[in-house]
Amino acid sequence: MFKFHQVKHIFDTLDKMRCLRKRSTVSFLGVLVIFLLFMNLYIEDSYVMEGDKQLVRETSTHQLNPERYVHTFKDLSNFSGAINVTYRFLAVMPLQRKRFLTIGLSSVRRKKGNYLLETIKSIFEQSSYEELKEISVVVHLADFNSSWREVMLQDITQKFAHHIIAGRLMVIHAPEEYYPILSGLKRNYNDPEDRVRFRSKQNVDYAFLLNFCANISDYYVMLEDDVRCSKNFFTAIKKVITSLVGTYWVTLEFSKLGYIGKLYHSHDLPRLAHFLLMFYQEMPCDWLLTHFRGLLAQKNVIRFKPSLFQHMGYYSSYKGTENKLKDDDFEEEPFDIPDNPPASLYTNMSVFENYDASKAYSSVDEYFWGKSPSTGDVFVIIFENPIVIKRIKVNTGTEDRQNDILHHGALDVGGDIRYFKQNRQCVTYVRLGEFKNGNFEVSDVNQKIPFDIHCMRIYVTKTQKEWLIIRSISIWTS
Repeated sequence: MFKFHQVKHIFDTLDKMRCLRKRSTVSFLGVLVIFLLFMNLYIEDSYVMEGDKQLVRETSTHQLNPERYVHTFKDLSNFSGAINVTYRFLAVMPLQRKRFLTIGLSSVRRKKGNYLLETIKSIFEQSSYEELKEISVVVHLADFNSSWREVMLQDITQKFAHHIIAGRLMVIHAPEEYYPILSGLKRNYNDPEDRVRFRSKQNVDYAFLLNFCANISDYYVMLEDDVRCSKNFFTAIKKVITSLVGTYWVTLEFSKLGYIGKLYHSHDLPRLAHFLLMFYQEMPCDWLLTHFRGLLAQKNVIRFKPSLFQHMGYYSSYKGTENKLKDDDFEEEPFDIPDNPPASLYTNMSVFENYDASKAYSSVDEYFWGKSPSTGDVFVIIFENPIVIKRIKVNTGTEDRQNDILHHGALDVGGDIRYFKQNRQCVTYVRLGEFKNGNFEVSDVNQKIPFDIHCMRIYVTKTQKEWLIIRSISIWTS
């Protein structure tokens, strides 16, 4: 954090700038941009943990050995403190309050192409003014070449000065002296020595970025420096997080490529930073992220469609080699993502294996699968709080199981809720309509139903021999 005399000096300088504004042809904004450009102050991070630097250097000689690190696998909370790094704050304004989401980018010099400015531009352009109030973007200029950093910093401050002043954009650098050994590393997977060095340093780059971002916001999403964002991606992410309240998760994925669009709770960032440092030379970053998720007991991938981020770089940051990877699930302007407010789900149908009811109610690429339903079987959603619904959409069956649809069924909503043996149930329902060809959709529900809705149910009106897949349940609130 800033020491008191540093803060006082900075604001004294700004006061002088304001006095000059009337006497100079240079605008206050221009002076402030120049001030930010040369604000290469070393500022000590607020939280330090002694001995971490030693640990990082020691691990450079060890294998990824479960026996050696069994304590880590059992209790990663041992590494909940921050890493001792004195960052160089290249362009930072003090934050007035904690934000909802931090977007982290790490960038190094490329032999061909440079997409960092376009990535930052996409983040801001694809966000509304209201969304920008809840976003912080942190760019780690991680290359050891100071000339490159100075050029990039000048470009960033010139193009995004107002975002820096508003505290939405921060540019930092972790000095080379804090990095572990980057030569003579283990050549796992028969990778050439220079590639091992590249990916090992990249792990440390991200570890230091994560460490810095731990207390800026509630959530953190990781991007690469050559990414295009979908329109209003922030709102889509916030809706997904809200729909998962009460559900345990470590990583949510909003792209299927590498470590693009991986979302974390900010309270997990210190552990993830330590984890990347501990095994920095073992494997690429995206592989380590998968191991981290598993060690914290999230067994399955939780990925959402459509993808909100697209890889746009043509040349890789490693040697400038071609990299044409694209996410075919990406949509520039995704469909209206449902709100799906927090709720509990229940069905009396016989569930097949682990295709449980909750999988029909999220944007995850999964579904509910029940054995042949009978007349009177139900699939019930009980909302945590009464809601006003604008639109409902339910889809059954899949492309490869097109007959596992609801052949005869209806959709009802209820508002009169009672407690029965500590369980909440609606005692009366109003029918909104029938399923047609396995699907149901209705708009303007709030104009058709005169009460706030506590419950919604899918009701089977005729026994069928086919099994039932409920692929998605989407609810939009007013």
